[in-house]
Amino acid sequence: MEDRSLDKNAVIGFVLIFAIMLGWLYFNQPTPEEIEAQRQEAAQAENTSEAPTNNGTDVDEKDLNEPVESISEQARFDAYSMKAGAFAYTQAKDSVIELTTARFNASFSTKGAELAELVLRDHQDYEGSPVRLIDADFSNFGLSFRTRDNRLINTSELLFTADRQTSGTETKLIFRALIDAQSFLEYTYTFQDSSYLIDLTIRTQNLSSYIASSDPVSLKWEYWAPRNDQSVEYENRYARLTYSYDSGTVKKLSATSDSDEEVAQNVDWVSNRHHFFSAILGTKQLFSEVSLRSENLVEEESKTIKHTKRFTTATALNLAGGELNESLYLYMGPTDATTMAAHKDLGIVESIPFGWGIFGTINRYVFNPFFDALAGVFPYGIAIIVMTLVVRLVLSPVTYKSYVSQAKMKVIQPEVQEINKKYESNAMKKQQETMKLYSKAGVNPMSGCVPALLQLPVFYALFSFFPTAFSLRQKSFLWVDDLSSYDTIVDLPFTIPFYGDHISLFPILASVAIFFYMQMTTGQTMQMQQQPGMPNMKFIMYLSPVMMLFFFNNYASGLSLYYFVSNLLTIAIMLVIKKYIIDENKIHLQVQQNKEKPKKEGKFQRKMREMMEQAENQKKLGK
Repeated sequence: MEDRSLDKNAVIGFVLIFAIMLGWLYFNQPTPEEIEAQRQEAAQAENTSEAPTNNGTDVDEKDLNEPVESISEQARFDAYSMKAGAFAYTQAKDSVIELTTARFNASFSTKGAELAELVLRDHQDYEGSPVRLIDADFSNFGLSFRTRDNRLINTSELLFTADRQTSGTETKLIFRALIDAQSFLEYTYTFQDSSYLIDLTIRTQNLSSYIASSDPVSLKWEYWAPRNDQSVEYENRYARLTYSYDSGTVKKLSATSDSDEEVAQNVDWVSNRHHFFSAILGTKQLFSEVSLRSENLVEEESKTIKHTKRFTTATALNLAGGELNESLYLYMGPTDATTMAAHKDLGIVESIPFGWGIFGTINRYVFNPFFDALAGVFPYGIAIIVMTLVVRLVLSPVTYKSYVSQAKMKVIQPEVQEINKKYESNAMKKQQETMKLYSKAGVNPMSGCVPALLQLPVFYALFSFFPTAFSLRQKSFLWVDDLSSYDTIVDLPFTIPFYGDHISLFPILASVAIFFYMQMTTGQTMQMQQQPGMPNMKFIMYLSPVMMLFFFNNYASGLSLYYFVSNLLTIAIMLVIKKYIIDENKIHLQVQQNKEKPKKEGKFQRKMREMMEQAENQKKLGK
């Protein structure tokens, strides 16, 4: 068995080794002077490691000369900031600056000095949440420029320091990126407590020695329009990029195409509109040239889509003496004429889609102020009914003329049928005799169409008015929660193509009313449809209500309410005219008397008669 006891010589060896180590530590310990010197050296090293390095000794020249694409924007800026004292990087952290006014809850990021989030305090979306105009990660606003050594600097990658200044109802947020002690890039946002307008000043100081003067500073804003309406497809029809150029001329990019872009000169402002709200970028000077782009993000109705369109605005800011000094503004608020009128000098009220040409003029100067006056007295649904009543009464003389024309046509219809039968095989002769009959009886077949044409401007103006009337937004009436959106009485478990996944009641009522109205007005016309060239009015009478039912199911319920009430009133007016104003027997007697009177042939009638006779003679010669 192995002996595990310690050897005496081994014990003596370990003791000697330990004694030698103690002696070495004792004789080699530092003196008090050496300890103090080491402490000072450590303190100096610590201070040196915390101080920023600006002398360029820690930067590899190889890294500084890398191609632009090979390193990130921030890394490129960090490297450049430590070379020869240029663009000395400010040791600030990326943080969020929050600001609250009577209109906004806004958040700014010190990275890029960007408006990261903006929520309107006094407006809600269809879900009852505050309307959001700027979403984090869905708005990119920044400058880019080249340095003298051909490096691209993007301000969205720079960190800024922030300062807040408040004076009365005015608040300023000042973001500054230091280049050196006397040089900087600065954004100043100015808020007035009760205003939707934000002034933005972008300026530089002493940057002319750093920025390449040959290239302008580029400003680019990418903006995704957030969804705020119940129907994203309906809202998308009115989400549109609009801009003003040459001090007042307004132009629009397509609202329906997948992508549309163009270049404009001398631009005042660019409006990113998403139906009832707008995010507008404007300048106190002029943008000499702007590249504009609109991309459609909605293909079909959806409950999950959060944005309707992506708008992009890019322009060049000119350097004056190598420095930048731009006075811009942002309007973040309702697309409402009354609200925008507070900034009349900017002309942004022109971004509201009142309608084209004469229709927009009628809406802007007649229907908008008239409806606002009514809404100040009546509930909004009643105001629509009262405005409809006034419009129909104003147009009642036109309705009267149209009905009289129809009554005259009805009186001579038996004679027209006789002519059709007599000259059934001779279309030219049938037309000649019919024209003679009209002339003798004093009947103009076009007189019924002219009144209808006179009503078209009003019809189209109101068609544009109701879907874009901000005052109707989220106003209830009867079973309708929002007169600016569709009303729903039944939610369908499936989607009907071109109709939707719900049933709206007001379009049904409007379709029924227009069906009875067309029955009253097209009865006589259907008797005339045997004439060549006349459309099948019976088919139109059934098609029109069906088209209205499908088309208006997703439209503003206020518009359907207007058409429903309008058609009811028109039917009532026509019944009153027929029963109490027009006597068909008297009209018949008047037509017969006109036929007996000698009728002087006008130049136009004579010319038409001669042309028809020449055509008839040529036809005979040809045979």
